[in-house]
Amino acid sequence: MKDNKIRLQKHLSECGVASRRKAEELISLGKVKVNGHIASLGDKVDPVRDKVTVRGKNVSAVNEKVYIMLHKPRGFVTTMSDEEGRKCVSDLVKDVGTRVFPVGRLDRNSEGLLIMTNDGELANRLTHPSSHVNKTYRVTVDGSVTDEQLSRLCTGIEIDGRKTLPCDVFIGEKKTDRTVLIFIIHEGRNRQIRKMCEAVGLEVLRLKRTEIAGVKLGMLPQGKWRDLNERELRRLSSVTQERKDG
Repeated sequence: MKDNKIRLQKHLSECGVASRRKAEELISLGKVKVNGHIASLGDKVDPVRDKVTVRGKNVSAVNEKVYIMLHKPRGFVTTMSDEEGRKCVSDLVKDVGTRVFPVGRLDRNSEGLLIMTNDGELANRLTHPSSHVNKTYRVTVDGSVTDEQLSRLCTGIEIDGRKTLPCDVFIGEKKTDRTVLIFIIHEGRNRQIRKMCEAVGLEVLRLKRTEIAGVKLGMLPQGKWRDLNERELRRLSSVTQERKDG
């Protein structure tokens, strides 16, 4: 008999629950059950025969894939639910008509472009460390910025024992008491830009993501979302070739 089982995290991503990486977190936290039993990393499921739940809710196949961009305001956490009761980006997309989840993260005090979808495979390709997807940020820092600080930021900063990849950083605007920097980075480590700036003595006053893989936030108002158009979807889909489940 043919074995139709696939990895649990892949099944969750294909059902639009979360990207594979986030699905692995949910499994590790004990939020996922298979046939009434708490699942473990490494479990496999038969998508047709096995009953899978996340936080007590049944998981079912996605009928139609949805892709949107959200202009995330400051003060919202990039999760679909929060045990501390904080405002979540899910609050801003309740009228999408189907469940979508964020691709990657923006920390609570950051704002800007957030792509959301129920396509777990695309999310996995865009967020996987090997993809090196370009992301552009407009970062306002206190005071002026020296050439030496710019050079260090571009070359790479050691964070948590590992150096960041080389990136592009340049001055977008100078004001009397602050400087606007444009960052173009190719990875997505936790609070990366804030930690990079802190390492060279710069205080971040405002951080806004404006572009991902050629898809631009544009004039979308804060707290609002819109569907991605065909051209934007082609850009995202062509960023990296589809990775196979090992």
